[in-house]
Amino acid sequence: MKTTKKHIGLIAMSGIRAENKQLLEIGLTLPGFVERSKVIASMPSLSLLTLAGLTPDEYHITYHEIREFASLDRLPSGFDLVAITSLSAQILEAYKVADHFGHIGTPVVMGGLHVSSLPNEALRHCRSVVVGEGEPVWPLLLDDFKHDKLRPIYQSIPHGSYDLARAPVPRFDLLDPDEYNRITVQTSRGCPHRCEFCASSILLTPHYKLKPVENVIREIHTIKSIWAKPFIEFADDNSFVHKAHYRKLMTALEKEQLRWFTESDISVADDPDLLKRMRDAGCQQVLIGLESPNPESLTGIDLASDWKARRLDRYLESIDRIQSHGITVNGCFILGLDADTPRTFDQVFEFVRQSGLYEVQITMLTPFPGTPLHSRLLEQDRIIEPQNWNLCTLFDVNIRPANMSPDELQNGFLKLAGKLYSHEETLRRRKAYHRRRIDRKHFANAG
Repeated sequence: MKTTKKHIGLIAMSGIRAENKQLLEIGLTLPGFVERSKVIASMPSLSLLTLAGLTPDEYHITYHEIREFASLDRLPSGFDLVAITSLSAQILEAYKVADHFGHIGTPVVMGGLHVSSLPNEALRHCRSVVVGEGEPVWPLLLDDFKHDKLRPIYQSIPHGSYDLARAPVPRFDLLDPDEYNRITVQTSRGCPHRCEFCASSILLTPHYKLKPVENVIREIHTIKSIWAKPFIEFADDNSFVHKAHYRKLMTALEKEQLRWFTESDISVADDPDLLKRMRDAGCQQVLIGLESPNPESLTGIDLASDWKARRLDRYLESIDRIQSHGITVNGCFILGLDADTPRTFDQVFEFVRQSGLYEVQITMLTPFPGTPLHSRLLEQDRIIEPQNWNLCTLFDVNIRPANMSPDELQNGFLKLAGKLYSHEETLRRRKAYHRRRIDRKHFANAG
């Protein structure tokens, strides 16, 4: 007798949210500001696709994204088990979705950074939560589901112990190829820096770990069998920490004829040989968390060693060296750090101009749950609405800054966004970058 497979629905709450109405209004006229947000919104959930790769063939799996939550009537249906992942900014919408499936008798499992930070909050809306890395506990969870014995909390012990060499190829085949313009691949997990505002390395793994080169290439080949010319985004917290490993990866990637993007710290500039290999392997851009041009603002960000503050005097030289290899830099800045004042906005603008950055991203200091920053500001009574997760967008003010008012932070941010992302300023950055490249080629040829 033929048996019907149990249907697992994987649901990602994706897209970008912002409550800041003024920012939303001016965003329509600042394409440079919303460009990165659109890119993020168009990428699938790698965590869910990875869990799908660990799921036995006895289950039928479908992948769904909710980019703009509108109505419960429009939700997909027919599932025996639902797994939901969400960031903090979408978590209240995710809870509504989970409640809906719970009310109709479908067991729901939730995971992600927010859920890992606040598992008891999430358990009010679902049957089970996954805390931390999902791969090591997913097979156990499925076995418990099969025997109708789902537990409230699944958490790998010891924390962060999963070996990326065991990671499956994500189920990229579950995606509609026409729906995505970038595909994510993870080459490492974790970060050696312990930044106060960052939750991912704290909640997922205390160790920086690498995925073997052959595993990464296997995923690339799977993607290329579906997309003729994919653009790859490496979903790493911090690529290139282990330079020797990434030299090997770059050598392997060079054969694949790809275009790709990743995130790194500024130390990638210290290795000209690695930069050359990155360029030859198809790297188009690196996103680097510069955070601030002010030493006082950088002090204390890295709780372990003040690494970024000690690197500040090399920022300009490092940006120039990376971009001289034909790799653009997207420099990221955080506004509202404790030493920031109303003058900080002009300082960021001046630094961006001086540095020659091709791209720039500005965000608000955001106390995400699970971060040391959230704990500190909560203790200091500096979070304006402690339970309003809708404000965890990176673009909304939900803190009382140390050296300015919330209104000064809001107005300064909006003014800076208007200047940085104007058509004129964006064009100036593009022209400056290409002019420098032409000048360097001319100088090299003359020599």
